[in-house]
Amino acid sequence: MLPPFIIEQIRRREEDEARRGQENQPRLELPLDAFPPRPARDDDDDDEDRGVVILDLG
Repeated sequence: MLPPFIIEQIRRREEDEARRGQENQPRLELPLDAFPPRPARDDDDDDEDRGVVILDLG
């Protein structure tokens, strides 16, 4: 059995190597939407009351 301080040094070295390995991994950053999705409205009955707008450009 190894003394505890040697086991601790080995563990620290392994963690350092693992951290360095993760830093060297290629990473891809995904673009996020500029605007979050709007929450769903609870009052869906307003859809029936909507009117029509006619624009006469001539």
